[in-house]
Amino acid sequence: MPLPPPPVRPDPARALTERELREDLACAYRLLAHFGMTDLVYTHLSVRIPGEGHRFLVNPYGLLFEEITASSLVAVDAEGEPLQETAWPVNPAGFVIHSAVHRAVDRAQCVMHTHTLAGMTVAAQAGGLLPLNQMNMELHDRVAVHEYEGIAADDNLAERERIVRDLGDKPCLILRNHGLLTIGRTVGEAFYWMYYLEQSCRIQVAAQSTGAPLSMPSAEMVERVRAQAKDSPVKGWLPWQALKRKMDREQPGYRD
Repeated sequence: MPLPPPPVRPDPARALTERELREDLACAYRLLAHFGMTDLVYTHLSVRIPGEGHRFLVNPYGLLFEEITASSLVAVDAEGEPLQETAWPVNPAGFVIHSAVHRAVDRAQCVMHTHTLAGMTVAAQAGGLLPLNQMNMELHDRVAVHEYEGIAADDNLAERERIVRDLGDKPCLILRNHGLLTIGRTVGEAFYWMYYLEQSCRIQVAAQSTGAPLSMPSAEMVERVRAQAKDSPVKGWLPWQALKRKMDREQPGYRD
């Protein structure tokens, strides 16, 4: 197989079109299914549509992530109500957390929320995410925690405010006794954080399951690795291009 041409570095000043965002978000849904990060038809990934007002793309309620396509995504308002005709329902209650973060955090162009086994296991641990591996250490001081307040409800405005407060300036949030959430300026960036937050949780659960004593690096080493893993305006962009090529080869229907 010939090598693909190298991707062209994006212009951060150019806003993606709605069609481009639809394809990116549909690709992310397929990738979460591919990597085993789904919960039947529940949980959501959402992205802001450019233009006036609060408009977002979200999955139609009832489709598996592996079934989602660019055209099946539904445009909704800040309350999760459809802004277009759709044959499938939308779950406004499931959009509560997304709406709160999208509206209050400018860099949260994309919001991803998962209920994975590893993520929910770590979310149930008092100690949270531990610096057991280089991947985990990159996330040091990048992961916030929100304490459990029951199933998120659209009438609980106070919890929405607390979720935003707890997220602060971090890209990742552990929802205690619930699951994981990440944000990004692009779909690729939010996916980068979700992929490595999930991997870090899997590493922690696997290491703990051995029963062997855990090797904990010094606080100085954790800080060093965190500093080495710098952020950038295109965080996750290069692996995102590779992942889209993978989906174009294996599941090109996501673009439909």
